[in-house]
Amino acid sequence: MSADKALNRALWAVMNERFTDAAAEDMWSRPEPAWGLFAVPEQDLGVLGDVDGLDVLELACGTAYFSAWLSRLGARAVAVDLSHEQLVTARRMQAQVGPVFPLLQADGEQVPLPSGRFDLVVSEHGAAQWCDPERWLPEAARLLRPGGRLVFLTNSLVSALCVPAEEGVAGDRLLRGQREAYRVRWPGGGVEFHPSHGDWVRLLTAAGFVITAMHEVYAPPDADDHAFYEIVSKSWSTQWPAEELWVASRP
Repeated sequence: MSADKALNRALWAVMNERFTDAAAEDMWSRPEPAWGLFAVPEQDLGVLGDVDGLDVLELACGTAYFSAWLSRLGARAVAVDLSHEQLVTARRMQAQVGPVFPLLQADGEQVPLPSGRFDLVVSEHGAAQWCDPERWLPEAARLLRPGGRLVFLTNSLVSALCVPAEEGVAGDRLLRGQREAYRVRWPGGGVEFHPSHGDWVRLLTAAGFVITAMHEVYAPPDADDHAFYEIVSKSWSTQWPAEELWVASRP
């Protein structure tokens, strides 16, 4: 395992203990899919389409609440994450709340599943941030059937440029260069990837994808500040996009 992977796995063991395990029941109990820090409803964005009957893979699933939402809509979901601790929480929530679907501990850059197995690969604040895009995008393409789709959400580039290196949320000043944001090692632990829009276009195209949409996701007017993974405030995120939601297809 690479040093970056070991660092991120250790970070998420701590994050699961402090935050995500306690939040899992709320996330699993939500009735419909929503995206990102401010829970923007899928019905407002319309990127998933009808998932009933589809084979769906969630990369870097965390506690796998997104796969639970999709399973309730009729998808045959498989959820993958590198963190043992996060998957323990996911298994607990399957027993408490349901539904039950396969959980696999694996690296999103190298998934031990057959090629052409899935109709949809999805990742919400997962692979796009925590995996090397030169590795995980070709892997997503390999796992998709021809005509399959990739939908992923990640922090916006502008937020990555404006979040301080130490504690704090994004402000109204650029604090790092755009090239520097491609790979950021945070002082508190963890390595994240924040490619520019040009980089995403290049990387997706090189992996064989055709980009069909990119939504810049802002905080809704009635949103609350996010207490768990607070890198942007509601007020900031009504002026600048907190996240980017990319949609691509494999011809």
